[in-house]
Amino acid sequence: MNANEINKRKPTPEEEKLAALPWMIRLTALCLITLIAGWISEGIDAFGAAVPWILYGISYFSGGYYSVQAAYDSLKQRLFDVNFLMIIAAIGAAIVGQPKEGAILMFLFSLSNTLETYAMGRTFTSIRALLDMTLKIARVKRNDNGENKIVEVPVDEVRRGEIVTVRPGEQIPNDGVVIRGESAVNEASITGESMPSEKSRGSKVFAGTINGNGMLDIRVTVEAEDSTLARIVKMVEEARERKAKSQDFTDRVLGQYYAMSVVGITLLVFAIPYLLMGWNFGDAFYRAITLMVVASPCALVISIPAALLSALASSARSGVLYKGGAYIEQASIVRAVAFDKTGTLTTGRPGVVAVIPFTNGSNIPKEFFIERKNDIPPPPDDQLGELSREQIALLTAAVSVEHSSEHPLAKAIVRGGEERGIFAIESDNFEAATGLGARATVNGFKLQIGRKSLFSNVNGEITEQIRIHEEQGRTVVLIGDDEPWGIIAIADTVREEAKHVVKKLKQAGVEKVVLLTGDNKQVAKKLGDDLGVDEVFPELLPQEKVETIEKLKKEFGSVAMVGDGINDAPALATANLGIAMGAAGTDVALESADVLLMSDDLSRLPGVLREARRTRRVVRQNLTFAFVVMVSLMILALFGEITLPVGVIGHEGSTLIVVANGLRLLVRRG
Repeated sequence: MNANEINKRKPTPEEEKLAALPWMIRLTALCLITLIAGWISEGIDAFGAAVPWILYGISYFSGGYYSVQAAYDSLKQRLFDVNFLMIIAAIGAAIVGQPKEGAILMFLFSLSNTLETYAMGRTFTSIRALLDMTLKIARVKRNDNGENKIVEVPVDEVRRGEIVTVRPGEQIPNDGVVIRGESAVNEASITGESMPSEKSRGSKVFAGTINGNGMLDIRVTVEAEDSTLARIVKMVEEARERKAKSQDFTDRVLGQYYAMSVVGITLLVFAIPYLLMGWNFGDAFYRAITLMVVASPCALVISIPAALLSALASSARSGVLYKGGAYIEQASIVRAVAFDKTGTLTTGRPGVVAVIPFTNGSNIPKEFFIERKNDIPPPPDDQLGELSREQIALLTAAVSVEHSSEHPLAKAIVRGGEERGIFAIESDNFEAATGLGARATVNGFKLQIGRKSLFSNVNGEITEQIRIHEEQGRTVVLIGDDEPWGIIAIADTVREEAKHVVKKLKQAGVEKVVLLTGDNKQVAKKLGDDLGVDEVFPELLPQEKVETIEKLKKEFGSVAMVGDGINDAPALATANLGIAMGAAGTDVALESADVLLMSDDLSRLPGVLREARRTRRVVRQNLTFAFVVMVSLMILALFGEITLPVGVIGHEGSTLIVVANGLRLLVRRG
């Protein structure tokens, strides 16, 4: 979906109704004014009988304007709906000489529809904000007669590989990679994160996000119609078209068939007393019309979408995207949660997890014992704790050699040092030893870092140290001159919030939390013990993860799978509820998962399940309340214990209450 399609597409019925809201408010106000005027004019003899009827007629017209259109559209499809029932009831009131009561019905029904449209508009506005974020124009660097110029072109015409320039404070037009410049980018529209994300050369950026105070040159990586924002827009529109199973039930049972049943019962309630019990026409007809009004299932019909749409909108604002109301229902009954390891419980990036000097650092030259910058706090996933002087010296030597290397492990070591205030000493003669490591001259010392085969003197004690770390799934490098000074262990680092999340899930009512991983048993068991999961399934291939999910489904009924949306796609699709982590920019996540945590924040997961269960409670409250009120009013109407105005107030009042109750979900707690 490109920007033109997003902005020129045919409005949905909800959007058309929302666009009419200003006129709905005016007509509802006119209905009330003429109702009051008609009521007053009844007591003024000078006006006679005509003036009240004229005023009530205007009240009927203004109050029923949109209801008549909706009823007509349904009748063209040979369907009855609640609008049809309300109109017939109002006309019936006029027939029996009670135009005031019919006008009251029209006003309350019009007011109910207006407030309902306003309430639904709030939820759709939250979702529509996504649709309106698409930038129209981009500044692109293009060659014009041999001269590079910046030209403004429609975003749809920017091709993959082209370079766009984004000024401070502007919206980023396309997904891409920064090739020049540094800035902090507000990604709240995509990830839900309130804190800006620092961007520099090589960083990914997404369409619809807001650039900070730096100029950025971005190489576009996807066409406009395939951008993260465009895919989210498409998915949100599809989500709006899907309906929860319970909503399908209300549409089917409370729609055509129920309306026909109400018409049939109304005819019987009129015919039996009038034809068989000797009632006069007015009394029989009045009771039948009152029953028709209170039997209309307005509150029941609106009770589910009022809650689900509010929950969808609130979640979308928080960076949690559901693919439809059915998945909120599914999330509310999850009994077991399965986690992938890499990129889910762990950060998905290598980090320094151990720094071990040999011989207590006695063989490390004094030139490497330098003070680190203490004003830099350790990273949130720090597993090293407070470093000793010897550890700082060893890590300083490693960073000094590796800062010239492009190898991923080298970058992990350099980043591990910089995150702890340890920076490179100037080095010379850098040389990469392919498949082994690297060499460089630092402070006059010829240092090397890499596999143990680089070093001439590796004793059994060192070999045992290496073995212990490798059994834990870590990659081990040695650092030193001819002899190793110590080892540095590198591994995927566990998310700081992971243990807390497991605990919170159990507090939220999840019966079992399991870990699915391809790692060996020792690594998996240690991680599982550290996090407090109930069971660990190690050494799994993708298909075996699917089989494990199937077994959990048989045992617990409803199972959620949490993964990074790439290598976990089969398991995400198999689970009752697939939840993708860090889904911004991940194609497979958008396609395979049912719920998307748009930021890379695992701590949001317990809140997803809590809010889903809260939504389910609100839906049940709405259905129970609406059903009890409707049945009570029907019984009272059947025995003639309530008048038409009281029935109208009870009927419309219950509708407004369930809408208001559903709107509480716009305020997200988790």
